[in-house]
Amino acid sequence: MQWTFQVEGSILLVRLNGELDLGVANKLRTELDSALENHDARNIIFNLANVTYIDSTGLGLMLGRYKKISRYGGKMALVAPQPQVKRILELSGLTSIINEFKDESEAMAKTK
Repeated sequence: MQWTFQVEGSILLVRLNGELDLGVANKLRTELDSALENHDARNIIFNLANVTYIDSTGLGLMLGRYKKISRYGGKMALVAPQPQVKRILELSGLTSIINEFKDESEAMAKTK
């Protein structure tokens, strides 16, 4: 898996590419938490358009970040998950607490 971070005001935009699983979750979690602290971001947008697989550790990573930013009034959004990833997100219940958007611009406008 590869990822990039982009900060826009109070939003940390996370673009993911590949499989979000046990093999990368700890490193991504560490880098995400560091980016949140270093840039004083309180909102997170996960662009999932290029994520081909997500397992329970990936779900846990997202849920943990959701809880962390929610404590401070932050919001989280998901962008364009592929059908197989979207199904897992729905089954886990994450889509009932985290808004989903078709593209980054819509997510940025509604997450501020």
